[in-house]
Amino acid sequence: VQLQASGGGLVQAGGSLRLSCAASGIIFRLNNQAWYRQVPGKERELVAIIRSGGSTDYADSVKERFTISRDNAKNTVYLQMNGLKPEDTAVYYCAAGTNRWRPNAYWGQGTQVTVSS
Repeated sequence: VQLQASGGGLVQAGGSLRLSCAASGIIFRLNNQAWYRQVPGKERELVAIIRSGGSTDYADSVKERFTISRDNAKNTVYLQMNGLKPEDTAVYYCAAGTNRWRPNAYWGQGTQVTVSS
């Protein structure tokens, strides 16, 4: 199983980024997908989840700004991040699994997002 995250970078506050995570080795459409983020010294935080049936949930801190989506044909999950704030700076990880609330069986390598003020 491999999850390959990409799309991180440096952006000014108010800007946008789109993260991608391509999966292989799993039956993508049967798994739930999620994005987490982590800053040094803090626990990994669940940012957004999209379930196999298409339902989504978001952390309160990113609602109305971030959108998670999936393309089952491409085995890829996306995180569109708009209105970025300095406090969104973190390493973002994609994950997959059968847990409906915190899919965490498989992890990507992480991609750095830095938002400057």
